[in-house]
Amino acid sequence: MSLITSSLRLGSKGIQAVRTFSTSSSSFAAAATAPSSSTPRYVRKTAVPSRSTTSNTTSKPTPTRTSKFTPTPVPPAPVSTNYDDFPDDLPISEPIIEDYAHLSQPSASPPLTNLPGEGYSPLPAASSIAGGTIDGEAKVGEGQDWSNSFSGLSEKPFSKEIADELLRELRPQDVEIKPDGLLYLPEIKYRRTLNAAFGPGGWGLAPRGETNIGPRIVSREWGLVCLGRLVSIARGEQEYFDPSGIPTATEACKSNALMRCCKDLGIASELWDPSFIRDFKVKHCKEVFVEHATKKSKKKLWRKKDGPKFEYPWKESA
Repeated sequence: MSLITSSLRLGSKGIQAVRTFSTSSSSFAAAATAPSSSTPRYVRKTAVPSRSTTSNTTSKPTPTRTSKFTPTPVPPAPVSTNYDDFPDDLPISEPIIEDYAHLSQPSASPPLTNLPGEGYSPLPAASSIAGGTIDGEAKVGEGQDWSNSFSGLSEKPFSKEIADELLRELRPQDVEIKPDGLLYLPEIKYRRTLNAAFGPGGWGLAPRGETNIGPRIVSREWGLVCLGRLVSIARGEQEYFDPSGIPTATEACKSNALMRCCKDLGIASELWDPSFIRDFKVKHCKEVFVEHATKKSKKKLWRKKDGPKFEYPWKESA
């Protein structure tokens, strides 16, 4: 009996505790949202300036920096003039002359002074001459196009008189030497040999193509024609350093092709013979030390024994 009574007492106390907890839950929620009086609050020690939303608030003037240099004043922009409003009915001070032809005085044409005289006789027509041709006139259609023709090449040898003149032995005074030791025959002496062998007008150079102009070199192919026969073909070349020197380089290119063509005729063929070159240098040339006048550099250069000494800027050492 006592056990039942104690359990009832405990049950009534638990129910009361539950009721008390349910009734105090609202107070717990209110206490959670409400600030606690015991919790210390953070207080800003520096004053925060208030932001004003009105436009009447005056701001502090910002101090400006003074520059040492005075700015250049900018000229005002020119005012554009509108010419569309220009009146078209302004008075003109001078009269307009539409035609000046009536102001010039007519003049007669000068008389012709180059009219043929009474003894003038025109050239006869080809049809009125026996044979249909004029003396010295070239026949139409019978000439060779030497730009692509090989007419007469190796057809027959030249006569003994021509061959003796072409194969004539070189004289020591005709041969020259460059400072680097290269032997050569001046270009004019090739032409003199051809004139002596075939006669002036008996030979010529015919171009075999267009002139090729590169960045620093000019070249062209030429054919040597002697007595109406193609003898040799060679390409000449010449360097240039300025565009204004292209015409001179083109002429030198032709001379270079002539010297190369003359090898096939045997002219100055000794200059391509190594044994002749060695003997000629030993007998007629010498290598000397020279010094540059300003740079004071020294080197060895070739010259002929009977030739003049080197001139400025080179000076031969003793």
